[in-house]
Parts: sequence; C-alpha cells; structure tokens
Amino acid sequence: MDEPSENSNEGVGTSLSKVISDFIAGLSNEHRMLVILKAQLYGGTWEPMLDDLQNRLEGKPYIFKLVNRIKEDIERIEQMRKFEEQHNVDLAEYVELS
Repeated sequence: MDEPSENSNEGVGTSLSKVISDFIAGLSNEHRMLVILKAQLYGGTWEPMLDDLQNRLEGKPYIFKLVNRIKEDIERIEQMRKFEEQHNVDLAEYVELS
C-alpha cells in the first residue's frame, strides 16, 4: 500500500480555492456590499448586521440604515454565512473591501 504523498492535501486546497473563487465570482454587487459592511461596520460577523436588519423591520432602533431591500439582504447574508461555515472561510478575505 502506498503512503500518502506530501502533495495529497494540495488538491484539496486547490479544490477549495476553486469553490471559493467560483462563489465570489457569482456574488452580485449587493452581496459584495454586505460582505464589505460586515467587515467594516460589524466586526467581521453577520449576527450584528442581521440584528440591525431585523430591528429595522420591527421598527426598533438599529445601528446602520441599509436601503429598502432588507428581506433580500437577510437572504443574501444567510446564503453567504452558510457558505462561510461550510468552507470555513471569511468572504471578506476574498472580496475587495474598497
């Protein structure tokens, strides 16, 4: 039986990089803006942003005023948060934050 080579994990990393780059390439401008806001205004986590959006929907005080697409933004955040958890990545490391 052959022992695993040192390069056996290289394919996994390359495969993961491809999955991430494909996901990033498919993000809309709205998705990218949410990633930027997460990184710059919410300490790199989705929960405070989701709380803000939910509070705004419920007429409660909120920190940051996003445009009139709250429900769509919540869906986008859930999609991206799920992707981050599945692939153990932070999309802010891949989306240009300018």
